[in-house]
Amino acid sequence: MQSKKLPRLAIFGHLQRQKVAEAIKAFEEFAEGKAEIVADCDIPFVADAINTPGKCDFAVVFGGDGSIISAARNLSKARVPMIGVNLGKLGFLAEFSLNELKKYFNDIISGKATVEKRMMLKCKVFENSINGREKFNSSAVNDIFITAGQLHRMIELKIAVDGQFVASCVGDGLIVSTPTGSTAYNLSAGGPILDSSMQALVITPICPHSLSFRPIVISTDNKVEVYCERLGDGTTISIDGQDSIVLSVGDIIRLERSDSDFLVVNNPLRTRWDTLAAKLGWAETPKYEKF
Repeated sequence: MQSKKLPRLAIFGHLQRQKVAEAIKAFEEFAEGKAEIVADCDIPFVADAINTPGKCDFAVVFGGDGSIISAARNLSKARVPMIGVNLGKLGFLAEFSLNELKKYFNDIISGKATVEKRMMLKCKVFENSINGREKFNSSAVNDIFITAGQLHRMIELKIAVDGQFVASCVGDGLIVSTPTGSTAYNLSAGGPILDSSMQALVITPICPHSLSFRPIVISTDNKVEVYCERLGDGTTISIDGQDSIVLSVGDIIRLERSDSDFLVVNNPLRTRWDTLAAKLGWAETPKYEKF
């Protein structure tokens, strides 16, 4: 009789962190005989570990949201579903605790758990024109944001959508967010919360020098161009707060939906609305006095 094929897992985390290393060891002991571990390595080596198509069935990422985001950009290219195990402070993308992963492990590997597809954002920066030299190219899980720089002087950015001028943003900067990232920097800057399954982008100004410049939501069919008209020393564009480059006057930023999505295994214990309420206190009932 042919033996049952075990699911192949790639395991990632910042191994130098004791809490992460201990959690990975505990999970590997649990998974012995239930799964084949094809990779066990640090977050920066995700791409090297999964670059062979079909090498693994799931990637298990241990850590906080920063670890999940770092891994997701590479996992999206290989189209490997990601299981996030929260060992950080908030754990918005890391949906499982270690105990929950053990409890639902059989459901996950048998295909009973929901795998959600989430869009990503592609960013390119050109010198002087769209046809100028490309100086930066990256993809974002959460957001792409432009910040004024060290002296915090107001900067001016012109925004166009599909070649049509939309607005000039004079202020501290600009955020362009995915639905996944709508609960991150975008939310703190006054932007709306989007359902993570939507195909949309949010454009949100940071401290605009205007009472009337409100965030806008556009379709991912649109391409956004941002023209750097007036900048400060150290004005920077950042990808998920992890990858960045200093901008120069005349640079043009082009933003559009990435060709790759990333796949997240959802926790059956909670919905995205439960996560919003539990993690951020969203729509919390007022604490009325009892008489």
